[in-house]
Amino acid sequence: MDSYILLLTGGGVIVLLTAWLPMVLRNLPMSLPIVCVGLGIGIFALSGEGWYPDPLAHPQFAERLTEFVVIIALMGAGLKLDRPLGWRSWMITWRLLAVTMPLSILFITLLGWELLGLPLATAVLLGALLAPTDPVLASDVQVGPPGSENEDEVRFSLTSEAGLNDGLAFPFVNLALALVLAEPTWEWFAIDVLWKIAAGIVIGWAVGRGLGLLTFRLPNRAKLSRTGDGFVVLGMTAIAYGVTEMSHGYGFLAVFVAALALRKVERTHAYHEKLHDFAEEIERLLMMLLLVLFGGAIAGGLLAPLTWEAAALGLLVLCVVRPLTGLMGLVGTKAPREERLIIGFFGIRGIGSFYYLSYALNEAPFEDAEFLWAITGFIVLVSIIGHGISVTPIMRRLDSTR
Repeated sequence: MDSYILLLTGGGVIVLLTAWLPMVLRNLPMSLPIVCVGLGIGIFALSGEGWYPDPLAHPQFAERLTEFVVIIALMGAGLKLDRPLGWRSWMITWRLLAVTMPLSILFITLLGWELLGLPLATAVLLGALLAPTDPVLASDVQVGPPGSENEDEVRFSLTSEAGLNDGLAFPFVNLALALVLAEPTWEWFAIDVLWKIAAGIVIGWAVGRGLGLLTFRLPNRAKLSRTGDGFVVLGMTAIAYGVTEMSHGYGFLAVFVAALALRKVERTHAYHEKLHDFAEEIERLLMMLLLVLFGGAIAGGLLAPLTWEAAALGLLVLCVVRPLTGLMGLVGTKAPREERLIIGFFGIRGIGSFYYLSYALNEAPFEDAEFLWAITGFIVLVSIIGHGISVTPIMRRLDSTR
């Protein structure tokens, strides 16, 4: 059979499932990512073609595909947030970023070093890529579209955390690279911590502010918002990311900050919803494609190098490290205990972890690349299944108590 026709047909099936499955699964203890991974495993296991998607065989493709999905998700997450940026109103977010994420990196690093015997650089990399909450797979616990008023503290905190912690985990990925390449730590701190974070924030805010003025504040005939075109969000995302990366800043951070700045210019305009909806549609389509490929990689033996010790570490990361550090970060807040437990539990791991691992392996010769992919794939798979099954009943219970 013509492979092009087969690919075309499969693509059509994926598009239709992307549109229809969320409605079918809405009231079930099941999520779209679970179905995507299962579909990928089934397709590639039964195809009999002998070819499986392997991120180690196609490292540049793996890095770029995951990168694009993440930046689209970050723009969508930023556009969702109705709450203005502030110190007190974002206090839980700041605690999750300043306390929970660094502690998660530290604990995972120590577990990787002690339990698995990994070299220090590899253990640091493992901590950095497994600490952030994923902005793509965490969509089920995020706030609703712009202006939907579905912004309780749990959903807001998880959305804003996922939007910012991908960019703020990057310095620790670069620390692992510096350790492997024997670069001086002062250089890492000056460039990868101070400069790149500052550049991401400043450039992201400037780009978002500038695009906001072009979109909403020009004379009526010239306003970009009059076009009503949602695909403009792709251009906004690419500009914020590209300009920042060319300036050697953190593009992930810049994209989310640009979305916040865009909302600040004209917070209640209906055009934000069109931009968000288009970003969400592209994100969901690409996420489904990527997770089908992830399922295919599992069918091809991605998890074969996994050991019992690595599996135990993965379960500790999801069931102990994230919930514990989440609670530690929220000590002293006014959030009810149940909300703090939910925020701690839903530290979903996903596409961002795949990106960081692909990026690091393309930049430096880390040992045991197959093992790193196996443990990362296992943790993401368990997160997809465990969080995907529990998200509907837990969030429904939370809503019923309000």
